[in-house]
Order: sequence, then C-alpha cells, then structure tokens
Amino acid sequence: MRTLPTAFAALAVMILFNRCTGPAEPGAAADHTHGDHATAAMDTAKGHVCTTPVSAEDSAKYTSKLLAVSGDVEFPLTLTVDSLKRMNVATIEDFTVVCQSGANMKQDSTAKGVLLRDILEKARIKQSGHKDRNFYIVARATDGYKATFSWAELFNNPTGDNVYVLFEENGRPIVAQGDMILICRNDIKTGPRHVYWLNAIEVHRVD
Repeated sequence: MRTLPTAFAALAVMILFNRCTGPAEPGAAADHTHGDHATAAMDTAKGHVCTTPVSAEDSAKYTSKLLAVSGDVEFPLTLTVDSLKRMNVATIEDFTVVCQSGANMKQDSTAKGVLLRDILEKARIKQSGHKDRNFYIVARATDGYKATFSWAELFNNPTGDNVYVLFEENGRPIVAQGDMILICRNDIKTGPRHVYWLNAIEVHRVD
C-alpha cells in the first residue's frame, strides 16, 4: 500500500474551521481568522483573511461541552447537547456560511438546533414590564470570538426566527468545532455571526 509523504500526512490531519473576518488589520488578533475552505490562498491574495488552519491539538484546547447562559437573567443556565435535545429542536436545511469576502466557507444540507430565543425565554431576561427592552445579548466562544444581538432583533424582528444554537450538522454531532455552534441564518454575510467553540450566552442591560 502506498503511503503519503510526511508533509502530506501532516497536512491531512489539519482541521480547518469557520471564522470569517474582513480584511486583516495591522496587529489584529489571529484567533478571529479560522476558516475551513480551500479558497484560503485565493482570499488572502485578494486582501481578505477568512481562513487559517487550526490543528486538531489546538482545537481540543478550545472545545467546550457546556454552554453557560448568564447576566441579566432570572435563571442562569448551564446547557449541554443533551439539554438542547430536550428542548424544541428544529431542523434547518441548506445553510451556507458566507465569509465577509463573499466566499462560501461551508454548506450544511441539514442541521439541528434550538432557537436562541427559546433558550433566553427559558433563562428569563430580567425585564421590568413589557416596555423594558434595552438589552443586548453576547454569544462568546472559548477563543475570545464574539457576536452580538439586540433584544429587538431576537424578540421583535424576523431575525429571532433565524438564530440557532446548533448541535448537529449533516446528520452528525458537531465535534471538531466544539459541541455547539451559534448561527444567524438571515444575515447577508453569515460568517461574522457564525460562532463555533460556543461556550457562553450573556445578557446585558443597556445603561
């Protein structure tokens, strides 16, 4: 049996992840530029940084099996994949991760997850009456990446029907990118709010 040369064997075990940003800035943190698409060199040539290879060893350092929901909520939560499976699970079809550069980074034919809005309703945001709506929600990853949403986006806008915490893609559990990923389906460029290695949802009041 033929074996791959050492260099190609090493390359074969590299895992590429989806994290999309715009053009790189001098001194910008590299942990915001993980990607998983073969067009890495092409995008870099155009001045975009959408992809950076991440080894399986480095990925393991970021993997979290718990999702903490905290901040201005009545009932802080610690969720696992099993917790999500006991909630109202939705099946999503034909979701594409589109980098800020416009490159298609990943395609899910199907995925399963729970609406972020349902999770927040379970935690119950600390609101004083129905006019108390000045909150923002932060989704954080273990590598420091984050995405934000306003209360109005999630509870008074079609975006609320499109933000999910996923635990399964294409019929398989999510493993390489942590156990859970947050997506926003109706963003024009879905990459910037595609949060893998997800480990925290924080609710904050706007003072």
